[in-house]
Amino acid sequence: MKIRFLSFFIFTALLLSCSKKNNKKTLIAERDTKIVSISYKDTIQKEFIANSFDFPVGIPNAKGYYNAQKFQKNYHLGDDWNAVTGGNTDLGDPIYTIANGYVKETRDYGGGWGNVIRILHFLPNEKIVESLYAHCDTILTTQDKWITKGTKIGTIGTANGAYYAHLHFEIREDITLPLGNGYSKNSKGYVDPTDFIKKHRIVQDER
Repeated sequence: MKIRFLSFFIFTALLLSCSKKNNKKTLIAERDTKIVSISYKDTIQKEFIANSFDFPVGIPNAKGYYNAQKFQKNYHLGDDWNAVTGGNTDLGDPIYTIANGYVKETRDYGGGWGNVIRILHFLPNEKIVESLYAHCDTILTTQDKWITKGTKIGTIGTANGAYYAHLHFEIREDITLPLGNGYSKNSKGYVDPTDFIKKHRIVQDER
């Protein structure tokens, strides 16, 4: 299955490029002072379509972990995944990408965020969502790279000692959103990560 000529607008300047020699597509960004238009001129190869989703820890079903702070608890914009053994016992545990996708950003933001990984997922119905993995101890993937579901992308951390070890994990249906604060009364553009994954274990093409 291929997706052709998919266009969308984002407010953050983004230039994504991959080599066709490796069966990857070229993405062209046209910059403007307020918006960036990304037009997908080629096709996304079948192996990189996000046609199924798993949890980011204890794959595929988060075995050995629990959701310590669920979406919208205390206005939380994601889920906090902790090992059932508690404390810092999960420090260094693996984090996996929840679906096939494109690594949009890998960066140490410092402060309360620490190391952050952001991945775009292209669904069969031409919708796009973003997954965000924060407080990582290590980042084991690179920006501007296509990856498949279940790839080890990082390890659970403490945001450089700011917290007990855990994974702060978000899913965003609005991929234009900035990094943000992790908490807000306004959850527009965010979705409940656990609910989304449960509903998208297998993604149907509903076009």
